[in-house]
Amino acid sequence: MAQRSPPHRGRALIVEDEIFFALSLEADMNALGFDICDLAANGHQASMLAMSNQPDVVLMDINLEGGREGIEVARWLRTVCEAPIVFITGYADRDTVERIHQQVPDAPVLPKPLYHGRLADAVTAVTTHQH
Repeated sequence: MAQRSPPHRGRALIVEDEIFFALSLEADMNALGFDICDLAANGHQASMLAMSNQPDVVLMDINLEGGREGIEVARWLRTVCEAPIVFITGYADRDTVERIHQQVPDAPVLPKPLYHGRLADAVTAVTTHQH
């Protein structure tokens, strides 16, 4: 009997500086059929890992190591590897969300800790609309 190759599993990069939350996201993404190509705790790591791994989707926290650099990192990642971004953040106030929509158009913003119900839809939406 010929071996059938398993269906392509998408690869996700998680950018999150709270390790327990990152591991929880990893489990959620595994359940959605994604492999985690890496976890990054800051913008520098995220940039390096995204360029070497070319993930299919990036889950991005805004508040990284004390600063809100996640938005700028996401904008840069989208330029260098065209990865779709999903923000999962504790900062879902109107000003922050507006800034996200200006800097990274079309990126879904899911609030912590209530993201569970919307994660699958958000990831599906951004990964099926890639060029």
